[in-house]
Amino acid sequence: MYRLFFLLISLLATIETVGQTLPSLKSPDGNVEFRLALTDGTIHYEVSYQQKEIIKASVLGVEGWQDGLSLESVRAAAKDDFWKPVYGERNRIRDQYHATFFTFVKDAKAHQSMQIEVRAYNEGIAFRYTFPKSSSGPKDIVISKDLTEFVFPAGTKAWFTDHAQGSYQLLSLDKWPGEAERPLTLQLQNGAYVALAEAEVVDYCRTKFVLHPAKPNTIACSMFDKVLSAVPSATPWRVIMLATKPTQLLQHSDLLLNLNPPCAIKHTEWIKPGKVMREISLSTSGAKKLVDFAEKRHLQYIHFDAGWYGAEEDTASDATHVNVDPLRNPVNDLNLQEIVRYARKKNIGVFLYVNKKALERQLDVMLPLYEKWGIAGIKFGFVNVGSYHWTKWLHDAVKKCAQHHLMVDIHDEYRPTGFSRTYPNLLTQEGIRGNEEMPDATHNTVLPFTRFLCGAADYTICYYHRPELKKRLAETQNKNILKTTSVHQMALSVVYYSPLQFMYWYDKPEDSQDEPELAFFDHVPTVWDDTQVLDGEIGQYVTVARKSNNEWFVGSITNNDARDLHINCSFLDPGRKYEATIYYDDPASPVRTRVSIRKVTVDASSVLDSHLLPSGGQAIWMKPIN
Repeated sequence: MYRLFFLLISLLATIETVGQTLPSLKSPDGNVEFRLALTDGTIHYEVSYQQKEIIKASVLGVEGWQDGLSLESVRAAAKDDFWKPVYGERNRIRDQYHATFFTFVKDAKAHQSMQIEVRAYNEGIAFRYTFPKSSSGPKDIVISKDLTEFVFPAGTKAWFTDHAQGSYQLLSLDKWPGEAERPLTLQLQNGAYVALAEAEVVDYCRTKFVLHPAKPNTIACSMFDKVLSAVPSATPWRVIMLATKPTQLLQHSDLLLNLNPPCAIKHTEWIKPGKVMREISLSTSGAKKLVDFAEKRHLQYIHFDAGWYGAEEDTASDATHVNVDPLRNPVNDLNLQEIVRYARKKNIGVFLYVNKKALERQLDVMLPLYEKWGIAGIKFGFVNVGSYHWTKWLHDAVKKCAQHHLMVDIHDEYRPTGFSRTYPNLLTQEGIRGNEEMPDATHNTVLPFTRFLCGAADYTICYYHRPELKKRLAETQNKNILKTTSVHQMALSVVYYSPLQFMYWYDKPEDSQDEPELAFFDHVPTVWDDTQVLDGEIGQYVTVARKSNNEWFVGSITNNDARDLHINCSFLDPGRKYEATIYYDDPASPVRTRVSIRKVTVDASSVLDSHLLPSGGQAIWMKPIN
């Protein structure tokens, strides 16, 4: 039963005492505490978790609202509710928090106030700056600097990357080689784990994290550019996710969705997540072969990549007409409408890639046209990200796509902040160092506890692109060769969440020899009824179990080292037995992919012992026994 209640407290008298500590805020379970203090007109805050110091006294404010402040009022609120996403990592999400609204003014005659809205969840803290509308106040607000700071205890280390498709380093809070991407995951010496993130960055600019030039162990905010918005206005949420172990961070990643408005699309039945494979030949015959392969292997979509409407970087290329780039297919025999009709007969949808040059120039023309063609969705390529202007443009583009029943996959540097709750036609996005760069297994074991904390990622899973399986290795120049085992890639389809999951990224239908283990790829879903992060350490290993209807899929990956894992099956329904089909790397396997399969019966009391090869993995498909 849904519960929603609000507690209202008004403190109308201005507090003038120097060093006045304001009412503290605790999470519903009492483990998270946020404390605010006003000292000589400047706001500071502190955060503790399970009575451990997390954020030491740190500055709050934005430029123009960093000093000379007095408290006008305090209002408290609370919420405990459940909502059902259109799709997700689970089919029911709890939104439970205690909140406080602190309203500040600069002087008694001020016509503008600044409000700090703080929410304390069991999973962490979120706060934002809002500027209420006033009858005599300004109509616009300009924010050029976010002065928020995060002061951590000495010895804190961060998993640092300076761009959305970068690799990670574990660094202390000094001498960073640039700005840090969000989310930023940190390890404290007291055993706590923290992730700094931002949510609901829609009509604003991106903010990264930098080291304060003068204060030790202090992380500051770096806005991409200034923001001009009409009052009433609010900044994005600054989020402090808290956990005692890294698996809890990933388990609680719904926090960013909770900080975004509910779904704004009235009818969502046309939004259908699924598995997709890229069409490389850009030919009619090649596309039909891929449709047949998609039908055979239970994929839901095919995708025409760059080049179907000409050279993607050429401003003369017209994304409303098929005109294949001759460097990709000199014959230019792609009949897109015939392929769409052929695919529809087999219940396969079609996605189209469109580069930013065409998107920015032709968006309003192409969207109704693609809807008329019967296209299922668009993959945006090389979009501009970061600035206020392009952030707003990008999210407005997703909204326009929804008006024409088009799903969206945003590639390259864009990272999500929860917008897919409001517009779930945004299925996924890149913003990750995935298989286009062929990272090693250690990198892959960092991603669940860093990049995936902010939402789905299009990692582009591969399978056959391994040295021992490629006849023309010289043609690949060794740059597009997997550094992980076959089952490592298979397990990624469970470990990595993406409602639109690209499979067989560098592969072609003819690469497949119907290996028996492909049954796992055939049946693994892309969205889930429940998700349990069972075990893991950043940069070492991770095991994730996900449920669809009555079946469970479990994925485990290790870093570059071999590892023994013990998978506790307590997530299974008690009193019920399951047939567990286990796919594992096996150098002695007669199959060319070196994968073996075994079956065992398990229940909630079972513990599965597994040995993972270096850069390897394990995938399990559990079906209830009637």
